[in-house]
Amino acid sequence: MPKIAYLDCPTGIAGDMCLGALVDAGVPLDYLLAMLSRLGIEKEYHLWAEDVQRNGQRATKVHVDLSLNVFAHHETDDRAHTKTEHSAKPHLHSATEQSAATETDVIHAHSHDSDPTRSRHSHSHETHTHGQTSTATDRPHDLVRHLPEVERLILAAALPARAEAWSLAVFRKLAEAEGAIHGVPPEQVHFHEVGATDAIVDIVGTCLGLDWLGIDHLYCSPLPTGGGTIRAAHGRLPVPAPAVLKLFELRQVPIYSNGIEREMVTPTGAAIATTLATQFGAPPAMTLLRVGLGAGSISLPLPNILRLWIGEEKGEAGAREAGEVRSAGAAEDQKKFKTQNSKPSSNAAQRATQTSQTIALLETQIDDLNPQAIGYIYEALFAVGAVDVFTQAIGMKKARPGVLLTVVCHPEGVSACEDVIFRETTTLGIRRSLQQRTILHRKMQTVETVYGAVQVKVAWRDHADTHPINVQPEYEDCAAIARQQQLPWREVHRLVLQNWYQQHSGASKQLF
Repeated sequence: MPKIAYLDCPTGIAGDMCLGALVDAGVPLDYLLAMLSRLGIEKEYHLWAEDVQRNGQRATKVHVDLSLNVFAHHETDDRAHTKTEHSAKPHLHSATEQSAATETDVIHAHSHDSDPTRSRHSHSHETHTHGQTSTATDRPHDLVRHLPEVERLILAAALPARAEAWSLAVFRKLAEAEGAIHGVPPEQVHFHEVGATDAIVDIVGTCLGLDWLGIDHLYCSPLPTGGGTIRAAHGRLPVPAPAVLKLFELRQVPIYSNGIEREMVTPTGAAIATTLATQFGAPPAMTLLRVGLGAGSISLPLPNILRLWIGEEKGEAGAREAGEVRSAGAAEDQKKFKTQNSKPSSNAAQRATQTSQTIALLETQIDDLNPQAIGYIYEALFAVGAVDVFTQAIGMKKARPGVLLTVVCHPEGVSACEDVIFRETTTLGIRRSLQQRTILHRKMQTVETVYGAVQVKVAWRDHADTHPINVQPEYEDCAAIARQQQLPWREVHRLVLQNWYQQHSGASKQLF
């Protein structure tokens, strides 16, 4: 059955809380360290975890100590792990969150502890210390990375396909939100959320952890807004921060006030949730297998813990067998990815095992390209691994007829397909998105006819199902016979299907 997870966020969400919940749920910290080292920025941070207490409840706190923090941590290593509260990582987000280090009235609700004398990031990254002095040259995290540079780091790291695609999508969503706020394209955003080392570790680490756990679908609770104000490089701003509010708006996130006047949701946390979560709302129907608890850094009226529920999706047939009744709301939450037929069936449980995949969609509009080039582009894209390519006629600005080129590819093939599009077309930009698709199990079979062998593609909902729901002869094989025998193509197609059914008499005939 599909493996699902639910982000339960009573005190909001931040990137380090996500990491803590994942490690607590069983993701090996050594695995995260090894995979994150492929980004080539391992000298800029030190990643470690400890058990802490939040309002009497145990949880895992993950720290991302930036350069100088590493030295401070090693000097006090023996003492640090005996404390419940450790100097929290100075979790930088965007220009809308952190002010200069001289400000003492802004304490991050998740990533800073309650001691205002401990260091915080400024917007310029020039004041991050732990009681030590330094210059910009000895702090790697002073680098201000733009979105394209972060994307290149991720693409060059050879991460697992899903983790890579998810990481790219989260950063892209974050840049789109900040770009919308400041009125610039995402690629021109140079806010520190994208450039900050700890944000890279938080986002990529979270995607690695979800992939390691084998999560197929992620859900999220409604998110608390928090309250009050924060000082930022642009002055005093209300909570939620502008980037967070924009992400809420773009995804239409259900929000509420939990009565706590703190910053509950950080831009990193908001970007993770709004990009990766399938739906927001009540927990989906599931068989609960494990709960991971990720701690924030300060004490709040509620336990400052992000709870990650991990389980197996529970279909309607399974719920009836267990004597459970699903509410209409829960059924609606599951509707998008439900794999059962709406009609009761003896093999409904088998149908829940259809395969779900993350797929990338690339799109660009073109109005100044020689139409003869389109056919060549198809061939070039398929040659680098595109799953599907299609075009649509569209009307563009200045009343020009144009073409919408759409490419479907696996996440790991995004870079290669984009290279082809930029090389072979006149476009100046490509839109990218990730989607979930459900695919049938399929395999190729050979059918003998009086004219020769023909390959046939057969698809089932489940490998154990003896009744395929789709049988299609291969076009090229039928076309070759039609040309050789001077027969209509559709007559060859009909003959192949007839022979297949005769050779598989136990298969259902009601396929169309």
